[in-house]
Amino acid sequence: MSAAEAPATESGEPARGPVPPGGLLDVLGVASVVLDTDGRIVLWSPQAEQLFGYTAEEALGQYAARLMVHEEHSRLVGRLFADVMRTGQSWAGGFPIRHKDGSTRLVEFRNMRLLDDRGDVYALGLAADQSTVRRLEQDVALSERMVKQSPIGYAVLDTELRFVSVNPALEQINGMPAAEHVGRTLREVVPLLNVGDLEAAARRVLETGVPLIDDTLVGRTPADPDEDHTWSHSLYRLEDTLGHVLGVAVSLVDITEQHRASVEAETARRRLAVIADASARIGTTLELERTACELAEVAVPELADVAAVDLLDAVVEGRPSALGPSESAVIRALAVRPAEGSDAVRAADPPGQIARYGPDRLVTECVRTGEAVLVPRVKDEDLPLIARSAEAAVLLGRAGLHSYLAVPLIARGEVLGALDLKRTRNPAPFDEDDVLLARELAARAAVQIDNARWYQNARNTALTLQRSLLPSHPPVTTALEVASRYQPAGATSEVGGDWFDVIPLEGGKTALVVGDVMGSGVSAAATMGRLRTATTTLAALDLDPARLLEHLDKTTSALDHSIATCVYAVHDPHLRQCRIANAGHLPPARVRPGSPPELLDLPTGVPLGVGGVGFSTVTVDFEPGDELVFYTDGLVETRSDSLDERLALLLSLLDDPARPLEETCDHLLRTLRHPDNHDDVALLIARAQKLG
Repeated sequence: MSAAEAPATESGEPARGPVPPGGLLDVLGVASVVLDTDGRIVLWSPQAEQLFGYTAEEALGQYAARLMVHEEHSRLVGRLFADVMRTGQSWAGGFPIRHKDGSTRLVEFRNMRLLDDRGDVYALGLAADQSTVRRLEQDVALSERMVKQSPIGYAVLDTELRFVSVNPALEQINGMPAAEHVGRTLREVVPLLNVGDLEAAARRVLETGVPLIDDTLVGRTPADPDEDHTWSHSLYRLEDTLGHVLGVAVSLVDITEQHRASVEAETARRRLAVIADASARIGTTLELERTACELAEVAVPELADVAAVDLLDAVVEGRPSALGPSESAVIRALAVRPAEGSDAVRAADPPGQIARYGPDRLVTECVRTGEAVLVPRVKDEDLPLIARSAEAAVLLGRAGLHSYLAVPLIARGEVLGALDLKRTRNPAPFDEDDVLLARELAARAAVQIDNARWYQNARNTALTLQRSLLPSHPPVTTALEVASRYQPAGATSEVGGDWFDVIPLEGGKTALVVGDVMGSGVSAAATMGRLRTATTTLAALDLDPARLLEHLDKTTSALDHSIATCVYAVHDPHLRQCRIANAGHLPPARVRPGSPPELLDLPTGVPLGVGGVGFSTVTVDFEPGDELVFYTDGLVETRSDSLDERLALLLSLLDDPARPLEETCDHLLRTLRHPDNHDDVALLIARAQKLG
């Protein structure tokens, strides 16, 4: 190792005047003994007392050889002493001496001739315990070898944080010879590093003595000015045996590869977490827009600052989605996250909007080829190829868009659309790892989006069929005021089974029907249509309600084991009565001015399609101003409340017989209907009118 010869000042010059004493001589315990020309002891240091065991009073004036040397070595010692005194050449070596306690010890000696101002000659002997000397030599040799040959960079800084010494490993790390380090500061040696934190930490170590262990330092040195490295560094305060602070020892280990591996492992862990999160969060419902929102929410902020989910409009409509090389992409935006805020969000297509992207646009390329499109570093000329319009390109530029990625949404071999990702705040550009993660998210989400799309189409088909089979406007009669509602189920597969009808009969009478086919989807809607047709046909025969349900039961039994519930009522305005029969359905409610609302007490009967069980007709009074409320179970049944509680709530809402029927329908649906209800609802309210 290289070392400065004396402590340096801030200017780099050697210090002048006294400096604090070191403690190495105290560790060695060097003893001083002065002999005259006859070999008598004339000076005896305190260290000599400790080393040989004799006090100054006991040693002074004694022949050194007789006092400290065994008789067998007397002649040898005499000859060595005479040679030093005659020639003036020093002698050094190890020699056994006799301690006062009678033991023998090996002592390292250095003897030299002295001359005073009167010309008198003396012999000076410096002595130290050989085992102590050997231990220090071994420690120094070990330390020197380890420091010089270690792959770890080592340096010693003085109390002014100037280099005192460095080892070869640090020479290589810093790209500078050891001699050029000495006397210079950290800022002068490694100007490419941000050494402010390192200097502050070194000063804290100097002040407190508390070491800094395995802290991380990132930056560049002259040895490799074009590449960032990561080092683990430790700082220790150096003190001598007397506690004087000498400086700071610095150790530096290049952990760039380990750090990169750790970062890659953490990135992989984070991406696995994102994929796991996506698996749990995407596809919680069969709603197309909600599924798209879930994908965008997973992508932000883990993968992008702005994410948009876009489907080809042809895909949404159920048409082929393949694009030719010169075709534009007609895209329907389904979701954008974050929902609002930055210019980059405002530049995106608002959810629900349909936009046309020319054949040169990057998202068009993505959905046409089915391949990811990556622009790691977006330039000004790239913005028009990303944005939907010139105005949107300006917004993206103002938002600081610097990296862009679009990956296709592919399910069952068909390109559905694209996941569009932008980075404005995250400074890192998209890379190939990001492409892999985005593809994985898109692949998982595309299946869920495709499922939602097909269920949405199936739901729309069922709804279309259902609505086509229901009366668009109940017939107007002179004897009844009628209002009705139909609301489909919240879930796609639950659409299709409920119906109502108002059928004018001869003699001014009117048939009122509400039913519910068990099952769902297109099949239930088709069964409902057949039952409605059969009911209309049978009603024209002016049958008793119980008799009509018996015929309808036979019809239902023939429809592939279908089951349905139904209430059939015939209003006779002349008799001011209703004849009602029930096939397993919930009872209607009657509302009469001046009386509390009530559920009609009807024999429940069995559902249609069971067969073999008769039905009963009940006649109830129905005066002008009275109301009958027919409904299906989707209005009142829930998973958390008892049916009796819900029916009581229904009656409590029918508290105003004078309320317009349309308002009553809306009031009932608004209060009783749950948004996530898994059953559809049919509601029919009839109010008796005065004749003439």
